[in-house]
Amino acid sequence: MLEKLQKDFHEKFGRAAKGSYFAPGRINLIGEHTDYNGGHVFPAAITLGTYGLAAKRSDKKVMLYSVNYPATGIVEFSVDDLDYRKEDDWANYPKGMMKYLKEAGFPIDSGMEIIYDGSIPPGAGLSSSASIELLTGVILDDLFDLHVPMIDLIKTGQMVENKFIGVNSGIMDQFAVGMGKKNEAILLNTNTMNYEMVPADFGDYVIAIMNTNKPHHLIDSKYNERRAECEEALRRLQTKLKINSLGDLNEFAFVANQKLIGDPTLIKRAKHAVTENQRTLLAKNALVAGDLKTFGHLLNASHKSLKEDYEVTGPELDTLVAAAQKQPGVLGARMIGGGFGGCAIALVKKDHWDEFVKNVKKIYHDKIGYDTDIYLANIGDGARKLEDLQAK
Repeated sequence: MLEKLQKDFHEKFGRAAKGSYFAPGRINLIGEHTDYNGGHVFPAAITLGTYGLAAKRSDKKVMLYSVNYPATGIVEFSVDDLDYRKEDDWANYPKGMMKYLKEAGFPIDSGMEIIYDGSIPPGAGLSSSASIELLTGVILDDLFDLHVPMIDLIKTGQMVENKFIGVNSGIMDQFAVGMGKKNEAILLNTNTMNYEMVPADFGDYVIAIMNTNKPHHLIDSKYNERRAECEEALRRLQTKLKINSLGDLNEFAFVANQKLIGDPTLIKRAKHAVTENQRTLLAKNALVAGDLKTFGHLLNASHKSLKEDYEVTGPELDTLVAAAQKQPGVLGARMIGGGFGGCAIALVKKDHWDEFVKNVKKIYHDKIGYDTDIYLANIGDGARKLEDLQAK
């Protein structure tokens, strides 16, 4: 891929790139819609991701091109004019990183050329946007010798989503993309930012990523609505309880105090946030103990809660998950990401893989009317520079 990308870079910009870079996508093993509710998440970086080649310019012109969006062409703007523009489409993600790093005082004082090429299916819910953000952060850090700590690049990526793009997302996606390690998952407390790396050893099992091929668009979906519902439930609980987030409650405390919320829909939303946080902690313990059966049960319970209490699944995701759960050699399955489309994961025994893929594809096509794509997910390293190209 990099060799082709070098040719593409030369073709678009008329010269060689200085360096090559990579940022992964991510899956979240469990802990969905808990990150903005002050709970725990359990993500891992995957080997699918976004590659980038870049070179600095002597003037102020920024030129960005994505192999994934050829119709958009080269997006051009000045490093001194970094306002959001709808027509810049995907390029607003890297532009936002430039803007906020500059505002933080980092000397990004000249233009650049960057080409992007992602292997993450767009709209699949595997964090292609966070991948682009962290990739851009790593590129800027290298080109301008900024020495920005990775945690600050992660926080800048979240700021891009929240303030520049307008998606009220938590920090999980950027954290997993930035801090990922091969064969390890990250248990992150989104309230305190404390985290621990947990060996993700699935033994005879592998993780399947099943793409509904129904893109989810977080801004257009009910994502912000769900967040607002949880914030209102929290506000009502705080009239009597000294808590900072729904993640501060265990299930017993929630059940004892849910009457404070007083609205059936808000109670369901908060119930998911609280119980999913508890499931995430149990899942970490199960993985450490090598108890994959319990881990699988927790995946199934997570999907049930996302379907019934949080109501963010829909027929495509529910069909995929139900089909996967019925297959021989499957310990559990659930939707991942924002919902309303995107992907689901399943824990599948290696020697059942071919049968699993064939059966799930048939069930999905028969019921939904179009295909699902199924990938085997390997857990990989986080955002990084790959090599210095001009030094060769």
